[in-house]
Amino acid sequence: MAKSADVARNRRYWDGAGADAHGPVARAHWEAAEPSWGLWGTPEARAGVIPAGIAGQRVIELGCGTGYVSAWLARAGARVVGVDISARQLETARALRDEFGLGFALVQADAGRLPCRDGVFDFAISEYGASLWCDPHQWIPEAARLLAPGGRLVFLRPSPLFAMCLPERGEVRTELLRPLFGLRRLEWERGATEFNLPHGELIGLLRENGFEVEELLELAAPEGDPGTRWFSDDSTVEPGWARQWPTEEIWKVRRAG
Repeated sequence: MAKSADVARNRRYWDGAGADAHGPVARAHWEAAEPSWGLWGTPEARAGVIPAGIAGQRVIELGCGTGYVSAWLARAGARVVGVDISARQLETARALRDEFGLGFALVQADAGRLPCRDGVFDFAISEYGASLWCDPHQWIPEAARLLAPGGRLVFLRPSPLFAMCLPERGEVRTELLRPLFGLRRLEWERGATEFNLPHGELIGLLRENGFEVEELLELAAPEGDPGTRWFSDDSTVEPGWARQWPTEEIWKVRRAG
């Protein structure tokens, strides 16, 4: 399938079933007193996603969805642009932005081809946005182009191990369902295409585009019983699984220069 077909496929999904699922829970994220990340709500105090001194920095969120991460950054004083491919997701984001009185920009665009000048941002972020739904061979070079020298990129995505154990439907398994070698593109029956490069290939791609890896956090479910998490429309993960193996990971990289 051509890359443009993946973009169109994911746009249809997020203007349909994806927006139906995420729109109703958007307000809870916007109302959160403190940022938390990913399926298990890893607190910002542990994850350290938002850099110190973010106030006044030029920030772009790649695949902003309903806009709550952009809202968190705007409240911290950043000058934010949220980008998403889905008109319906942006409709929700704009309504909540106006309701909460936050003045940041929202743009409908493909994160692999953005209408922005080179080097205009200090910080780029993606939480299950472009980092999952856009071809990394497109969005990572775009992030590098948009960032000023020394600019930072932080992104959260599923771990490759989780992707190898995740069925089309049902609970994540304790056995491998697909190989690591060749793990790049996952096309689901629900009508969406996800991307997940193995670590070695991802590190190589980041380096090719001038990024230095600063930190990789592999996230576990917290102690206690936070309950089952829906990863997608049809797939789930139990906290017991996610205390033994990483469900998701946070990458922190910096553009050289």
